[in-house]
Amino acid sequence: MEITLDIPLIRRIRRQEYAQAVVEVRELGPIQALRGSQKRHDERVAAAPDVGTLACRSGCSWCCYFTVDVRAVEAFTILDCIDRTLAHDEKARIHAEVRENSRIVRALAESERARRNARCPFLSEGRCAIYAARPQSCRNYHATDAAGCQQSYEEPENDEIDPDFAPGVYQAGGAHVEAFTAAMRDAGYDVDAYELNSALDAALSSPDARARFEARLRPFPDLVGEEVPAEFDDLAT
Repeated sequence: MEITLDIPLIRRIRRQEYAQAVVEVRELGPIQALRGSQKRHDERVAAAPDVGTLACRSGCSWCCYFTVDVRAVEAFTILDCIDRTLAHDEKARIHAEVRENSRIVRALAESERARRNARCPFLSEGRCAIYAARPQSCRNYHATDAAGCQQSYEEPENDEIDPDFAPGVYQAGGAHVEAFTAAMRDAGYDVDAYELNSALDAALSSPDARARFEARLRPFPDLVGEEVPAEFDDLAT
């Protein structure tokens, strides 16, 4: 699907979010800064002119079986959310599913992982158990026709499926995430992307992972992260 970029919108969002994120990362720390950024992210997406075209609804969970990448700051924020909001039995279930998914995923090549459905450990009765702390990848993923998401679920090896999306929502969300990531990177924090289950498993298994991250070191030495190219970098100014 080809779209016409709203360059003034992208530049405005990147400029505003970067400036605010720089201050909050410095003064509040990366995890608290992410929480504020996620709130602004939701508000920007909700204000997009084509947000009303989205087919995404509570209880629709086709995308909750797709591969998801997170940055370290998101992994630690998710674990904080689990500890604050979920009952003991639910936490135990999630931890067990995270470890099992991680065991399976880490044995796969990247191309195999992208073509394999895996139930998200946070999917509970058709809904996200950590919705307020869901990763930026999930916040940005959307479609205007759920049939495309269903087809992607039913045909995970079909690379030709291209679900329709809302250009305004896509640009607002993408520009916002890139701006926050740039602020984190410029502050010296790890902004590589890691597979969701593997990152959470590593964080749970390594008591000092969070301290390493907050010290601006690699939090997960045994995981290979991926640098995600910024799609709108050339529009930053």
